[in-house]
Amino acid sequence: MKNILITGGAGFIGANFVPYFIDNNPEYHLVNLDLLTYAGNLDNVKEVEKHSRYTFVQGDICDSNFIATLFQKFQFHDVIHFAAESHVDNSISGPEAFIKTNVLGTFNLLDTARKLWMSAPNQYHIGFENSRFHHVSTDEVYGTLGETGLFEETTPYAPNSPYSASKAGSDMIVRSYFHTYGMNVVTTNCSNNYGPKQHDEKLIPTIIRKAIQGDSIPIYGDGKNVRDWLYVLDHCKGIELAFKKGKAGETYNIGGRNERNNLYIVDKVCAILDEMKPKASGSYKDQITFVKDRPGHDLRYAIDATKIEIELGWKADENFESGILKTVEWYLRKYAN
Repeated sequence: MKNILITGGAGFIGANFVPYFIDNNPEYHLVNLDLLTYAGNLDNVKEVEKHSRYTFVQGDICDSNFIATLFQKFQFHDVIHFAAESHVDNSISGPEAFIKTNVLGTFNLLDTARKLWMSAPNQYHIGFENSRFHHVSTDEVYGTLGETGLFEETTPYAPNSPYSASKAGSDMIVRSYFHTYGMNVVTTNCSNNYGPKQHDEKLIPTIIRKAIQGDSIPIYGDGKNVRDWLYVLDHCKGIELAFKKGKAGETYNIGGRNERNNLYIVDKVCAILDEMKPKASGSYKDQITFVKDRPGHDLRYAIDATKIEIELGWKADENFESGILKTVEWYLRKYAN
């Protein structure tokens, strides 16, 4: 049985991916490495904690000695790297952690994998000939769009926040390991994810939580910032597909083709809540308030997913209207406890 390392598997996207991958890939034993910062929670992976092909390890990808020991112990055949500091607001107030985790941490994983798998550029050790390093990234590395156009894999990088700059740096390091060492790497850049297990601070969980608590629902600026919304399980399916079938050295953009602005999001969530959990009087929309916009807030992101759709046969199973219903139902159950 092959061992695969999943980093950041107690965070939002990783914790959706871990049980999905275990169910679909009986040939793998999955090791979930997570530092369990504010963004990671073992409750997110409770459904697999006793699984015979699952091991959790708490640790820091920035600790190169720890990472080297872990690779020696488990002899990882593959790596799928989710672990990242990812909250843009936090990157504005405290950028150093983002540079360390997203740039140095990614380098530590890549270089440790290279030393285990390879004897020289383009030469793999026996048993590691098909080993792959899959790097999970974001569309924010491309910067911002005007009212038209889509991010493609060939779009020049133009990150506008310390978070997106750190992710752009990590993407470039991964790219360099393919071109310099011939390492079998693949990168996926995704649009805005939503769905179960997302951190409470993010937009959709915040709307739901504030609404049912009777608090003001804060929306940045004029609420007209546009994102391409991708249901998290659709993203997980795309990652697995790119990991298994993607071409070495390539990048694949994964997007939901569901562009919505924040005004639409908050109105839609409030309308669903009005039906599922009606207030004694009035609508949840009455609680919407507009707050000062954050610095460097990109206007619009939207991904062209044509490459992964055509080359690998991926498609999103959920549109926003179907996915948001499932999401609101999940959070209502969570916040009821």
